[in-house]
Amino acid sequence: MEATSLNHDDAPAAAAPFCAGNWQFAAAQQRGSSHETTGGVCEDAYSVSMPTPDLLVIAVADGAGCAEHALTGATAASERGAAQLCARLALADAALDDPTLAEMLREAMAAALEAVQEEAVIRQVSDHELATTLILVVAHREFIAAAQIGDGAAVIADESGEILSLTVPVPGEYINEVVFLTSANAIQTAQVKIRRGRATRVAVSSDGLQMLCLKWPEFTPHDAFFTPLFDFIAGATDELQAAQELEAFLNSEKIAALTDDDRTLVLAALRNEDHANHQS
Repeated sequence: MEATSLNHDDAPAAAAPFCAGNWQFAAAQQRGSSHETTGGVCEDAYSVSMPTPDLLVIAVADGAGCAEHALTGATAASERGAAQLCARLALADAALDDPTLAEMLREAMAAALEAVQEEAVIRQVSDHELATTLILVVAHREFIAAAQIGDGAAVIADESGEILSLTVPVPGEYINEVVFLTSANAIQTAQVKIRRGRATRVAVSSDGLQMLCLKWPEFTPHDAFFTPLFDFIAGATDELQAAQELEAFLNSEKIAALTDDDRTLVLAALRNEDHANHQS
């Protein structure tokens, strides 16, 4: 696929800085034209939180288009999954080794599934009517960890500036089949990645952007897509204005012309140590 090239005029503009521990972030979503034409709503959901000043938790979910209660499923999964991660991380009193992080991520996926199933019982429908993908990310100055079920991607930039895929779309057994949180064995087979070392930039997106931002079929990031966005979030932004700028970007003619799907994007940047120490 040819790269979707964005220059600094395409990407959102940086605004005034805001304080958020060791991380600064912005998040936004935009309803796809496929839903606009039918009067539907955006069926993506996301959550961004910081259980401690050092830790950032991101959840992004994309409700299945074939599911009657897709938005409810996505919202329940992203909120419960993030809440479970935050609760475990806030209580962690020892170094987070790889097995512990992997266990936390799978527990959070299980909690997200439980939330979806609870909503299905309330509505007296199968949990497949609340089917959703889910990406969970935990970012720290010394590591980043992620779990993913289904489509979407988590992309990072390391200290050298190299842009790398952390998690990538997970295909089903058959062509065009998507694995959902409610799929059989989804949690057991979830993609779990843990990377030691410093990730200075993080992006998590739903599948509405994956054809634009990833090279297929190898699923490596398009630098031309991510570089201006990472520069934007690294500029230390005012939270509200940054979200508005990011939403406008997702709704721009350039992006809308390339995808008709709902799209969600969460961006985060690790604040430099001098700035973090000054604010602490």
